Amino acid sequence: MIYSEVIIVGGGPAGSTCAWKLRENGIDCLILDKESFPRQKLCAGWITPKVVQDLKIDLNSYPHSLNLLDYLHVNIFGLTLKLRAKQYSIRRWEFDEWLLKRSGVKVETHTVKEIRVENGFYIVDEKYRCRYLIGAGGTFCPVYNTFFKAINPRTRAIVSMEQEFAYNYKNPNCYLWFFENKFYGYSWYVPKGKGYLNIGIGGSLKELKTKNQTIRDYWEYFVRKLKDLSLVNDYQFAPKGYVYYLRGDIQTGQIGNVFIIGDALGLATRDLGEGIGPAVESGMEAAKAIINGSNYSIKSIKKYSLFSIIKDSF
Repeated sequence: MIYSEVIIVGGGPAGSTCAWKLRENGIDCLILDKESFPRQKLCAGWITPKVVQDLKIDLNSYPHSLNLLDYLHVNIFGLTLKLRAKQYSIRRWEFDEWLLKRSGVKVETHTVKEIRVENGFYIVDEKYRCRYLIGAGGTFCPVYNTFFKAINPRTRAIVSMEQEFAYNYKNPNCYLWFFENKFYGYSWYVPKGKGYLNIGIGGSLKELKTKNQTIRDYWEYFVRKLKDLSLVNDYQFAPKGYVYYLRGDIQTGQIGNVFIIGDALGLATRDLGEGIGPAVESGMEAAKAIINGSNYSIKSIKKYSLFSIIKDSF
C-alpha cells in the first residue's frame, strides 16, 4: 500500500495550490486525479490580480498565454456599463498543467471509488493510505460524496454550456450579459491569447426546472446574439455542458483530518461564478491548517467577486 502523509484528490487549481504550499513546508503529499494533464477543463477562464499575487506568478516568465483584459463590458437588464477591472484570461488546458508541475508533487492518474477510515488513517481503494485527506475533485468529488454530502449539502447549482475554440476574433473586449431574455443567469465572451475565444452561458438549474426549460434553449438565443453583434460569425458550434455550485451556506469544510476545497466545497462567487480565486484561497487555507495544526476556515474567502475585481484593478 502506498503511504503519503497527505493525499489530495484532484489536481486542479485548488489541489495543486494546496500541494504547492504543503511541499514548501516539507510535508509529504500525493495528488490523485482521474485524468492525465494537460486535460480539457470547461471554464470561462480568467484570473484576477489577487490570484496572480496569491500564486506568486511572474507574469513575465509565465510560459503560456496571458491575455490582459483592462475592462469588463457588463450589460444588466439592458443597462451597459464599462467597468475598469484588470484581469487575465488564461487557457485552463495550459494553466492547470503548469500549476500542477510547479507544485513539484507526485501525481498519479487514478479514479477514486472507495474511501474508508482505519485506525486514524484514510484508506483509498485499498491502494493508498494517508493521515490527511483533501477533496479537490470538483462537483463530483468522491471525498465530498463520502464525508460531506449529508452534513454540507450544496444547493446553488448552476448549469452551463460553453465552448473554447480557435477563432480570429476582431473584438478584443470581454463582455458579460446578465438576466437577458428572462434568463436567471449570465453569458460571456472572453477573448484569450494565441487566437482563442471562450463563449458560454450559465444559469440556475432550479429556475430552469421551474420553467420547464433547458440551458440549450438559451444557448441558441445567445449564439444568435453573438452573430447579431458581429462578435462570432459563420461558426459551427459544438458546446459542452457542466454543473457547478455557487457559494452557499457552508456548515463545515473539515471533518477530522478530512478537508474539502474549491469547487468540491461549492465556492464559486455568487455574482460572477468565479471559481479559480476561491479554489486557490481554500487550497492555501487547508494547507495552512495542516501545517500549523489549526482549524480550517473559509471565512476570509469572499462570496462576491465583482467589487473586489474592480477594487484590485486600481
